Amino acid sequence: MKPSLFPNRRTFLRNTAATAGSIFLPNLLIGQEGTVKKVNVAGIGGAGGKGTSDVGISAKGANIVAICDVDRERLKQAQQKYPDAKMFENFREMFDAMGDKIDMCTVSTPDHAHYPAAMEAIKRGKHVCVQKPLVNRIWEANQLHETAKKKGVKTNMGNQGHTGKGIRFLKQWVSEGIVGNVQEIHVWTNRPIWPQGNEAKAKYINGTVPKIKEKTKGPDGKDIMVETAEDLFNWDTWLAACPSVPYTEGLHPFAWRGHREYGAGAMGDMGCHLLDGPFWACGLGEPYKMEAECHELTDVSWPKSSHVVFYFKTEKYGEIKLHWYEGSLKPERPAELDAERDWDKIRGGFLLRGDAGVILNTDDYCGSPRLIPNAKMSEFLGGKPPELKLEAALAEGEPQLELIRAIEQDKICGSNFDYSVPLTKLCLFGNLAIANPGKVINWDAAKQESDSAEANKLITRAAYRQGWDYSAANI
Repeated sequence: MKPSLFPNRRTFLRNTAATAGSIFLPNLLIGQEGTVKKVNVAGIGGAGGKGTSDVGISAKGANIVAICDVDRERLKQAQQKYPDAKMFENFREMFDAMGDKIDMCTVSTPDHAHYPAAMEAIKRGKHVCVQKPLVNRIWEANQLHETAKKKGVKTNMGNQGHTGKGIRFLKQWVSEGIVGNVQEIHVWTNRPIWPQGNEAKAKYINGTVPKIKEKTKGPDGKDIMVETAEDLFNWDTWLAACPSVPYTEGLHPFAWRGHREYGAGAMGDMGCHLLDGPFWACGLGEPYKMEAECHELTDVSWPKSSHVVFYFKTEKYGEIKLHWYEGSLKPERPAELDAERDWDKIRGGFLLRGDAGVILNTDDYCGSPRLIPNAKMSEFLGGKPPELKLEAALAEGEPQLELIRAIEQDKICGSNFDYSVPLTKLCLFGNLAIANPGKVINWDAAKQESDSAEANKLITRAAYRQGWDYSAANI
């Protein structure tokens, strides 16, 4: 595989660590009485998985004052790492207890809980960095966007590729006409790497919440793990705004991604990364039509593999067709690819094809866009390193830190909700098609509905738990 033209996040941070203090403004805010203070951050879903890294990144430039997570073992570990932070299982209780001490929240819960957690934070005037996808229902995306604008908070989404150099070069080059008139885009991922289809459905059975295990001495004096009477995590709080149901196995802590109620499948998990570059560079907006074919879609689980086709009418390029592939599916090897490149080993990326050239990107975060064949890229560069003309992000590779700096400097993040809500919705349009395979779904952007009654049922959730009816109108 050809090396990237741009340094990765780790290299970038290492090379700039010595001078970071002179480049960035100090992490200080002016308080109400003229005092200076760092941003106070609360991590919702912040004690495990992606939440651990989201809180860890935030800690580089802010105070971690609270962590909320339904997993009690993870909370114990988080308390050891952040001894001065308060720990909570319920984000509403966290805000009731500490609302005046929190400036910003990271939201790193399972997809279904992004919406109520973010809406509660925004309702209380907190800035938010929400993991991708922002939500897993189109109606929720629109409400989240409207509410953030209404409350005037700063926002960001956790699609770190949008802070990088690669996506900026892509937008710059496409705008300058490097591939001519864009006609077709192919995007693919090897996800899901968690159970989906029939395998997932078989795992989603009613069960009993696991118990916390503690180390003790066995009869022979050796250490053994025994169950306590305490549940490992708070299932009722995990459900958030979703209707109360018995505990379901096969979800916590990772495989909820494959569940149609709680996750958004491979499209939701990776779409906001892989679609980001083409979406921004080509000004795609909302498709007017989409269709899909898939393998092993069930009533409760997203399929094992899918191929979705989106149709766009763009202001600059006219008609563009975008293909999305997931699971075992991917596009055919492009004829322009150099013979020595092993197409089978490229597990995710995108091809952006115009009438004057083709760009291939071979990572998940738009870090390696290049013209193919290599000779064409070399000719384009003319023996010189590429010159980036677009403004750099406030924090490369770290959207949580980007938001902290945006708060401090009164700036706007690159993946703020004006941008990331439409990007998230593109993924959710794909899921509308995946949930209705073999049908052409025509989308009316003005009405925010399709011509399919079945597809329209998925625009919002079938039911919300009583007392969890968040909307822009009631905030």
